[in-house]
Amino acid sequence: MTQTVFAPWDDPNEKPLIRFQNVTKRFGAFTAIDDLTLDIFEREFFALLGPSGCGKTTMMRMLAGFETPSAGTIELAGQDIAAVPPNKRAVNMMFQSYALFPHLSVYDNIAFGLRRDNMPKADLDARVAEMLKLTRLEKFARRKPHQISGGQRQRVALARSLAKAPKLLLLDEPLGALDAKLRQATQFELMDIQEKTGTTFVIVTHDQEEAMTVASRVAVMDEGRVMQVATPERIYEAPDSVYVADFIGDVNIVSGTARPAGDGMFHVSWADGAAPFAAASERVFSDGQACHLAIRPEKIAISEERPPGADNAVTGKVLDIAYLGNLSTYHVELPGGQIIKAQTANTRRISRRSFTWEDPVWVSWTATAGVLLDQ
Repeated sequence: MTQTVFAPWDDPNEKPLIRFQNVTKRFGAFTAIDDLTLDIFEREFFALLGPSGCGKTTMMRMLAGFETPSAGTIELAGQDIAAVPPNKRAVNMMFQSYALFPHLSVYDNIAFGLRRDNMPKADLDARVAEMLKLTRLEKFARRKPHQISGGQRQRVALARSLAKAPKLLLLDEPLGALDAKLRQATQFELMDIQEKTGTTFVIVTHDQEEAMTVASRVAVMDEGRVMQVATPERIYEAPDSVYVADFIGDVNIVSGTARPAGDGMFHVSWADGAAPFAAASERVFSDGQACHLAIRPEKIAISEERPPGADNAVTGKVLDIAYLGNLSTYHVELPGGQIIKAQTANTRRISRRSFTWEDPVWVSWTATAGVLLDQ
């Protein structure tokens, strides 16, 4: 049985659940969101990723109805939501602080919104039981928030947000308060719950690893603009600007000028007197055009001898070594002063490193290992 790939954004017949059209949001003279156009589809787990102050929370607040656009429209399921008050939108928001009621039990926290909607008692009990089961909190129904752990409080907030079956759930830095191990476990729980409920999730985070783990697509933002929207894999392997390449994971950026070398190949001149690097690219560069070659450290090999037949090989000396348990990252200084990071997997216990500080080494990579960027 072949599993169908979930990619509604590639289907021209799919209508988006959320549509931002030329949305701008100003606070006085400050532009928080700058002419933003973006589609988010039903059942997506969509991540807004960027540094503090890039506009991601403002976007979320506009979806929730706490802010209105200064220009442009936001549609939810085909309807312009500008005039719809927050409590009438099929949207729920889960805050970073969880905002649980300390005097209410877990059960009553989850039931709170349903009671306000005057749901009949039998239906309410069934719905809360369903939410407790979904978030694995059945045993804690009678406890108060202070009697459970941070991770459990996080799940109560999630259950309460999902109880009213919103079309869209907004999560503002939802895992910010959890420690690293718990955070990782909770990311997978979130994905599981999102899949089971089929609710569209939009998460705001500045943690790249979190966005890359949970999201079907990621929008990388900077200063109120979306720099790139793509699947995590494409953002990592095919960033379309130096900003995106640099924002996600670790990367080497070599700046230089390009010269076409036939059949989608280019030569990159990067230092006086140094042999140019070979790079394959679908983007077209003119002769002498400024370019940036972005290469991930794990795609760069390090060796004592010049590897035979390597597309790109350059000599340098080991300046620094970062040992990360499963990986070692070598910082290699090239003759012109440029530093290249090369990563090797530590597959067996190391009694002695192959290379140490100040050692002369070769770093090499293939013509297709890097991405040639024009901005």
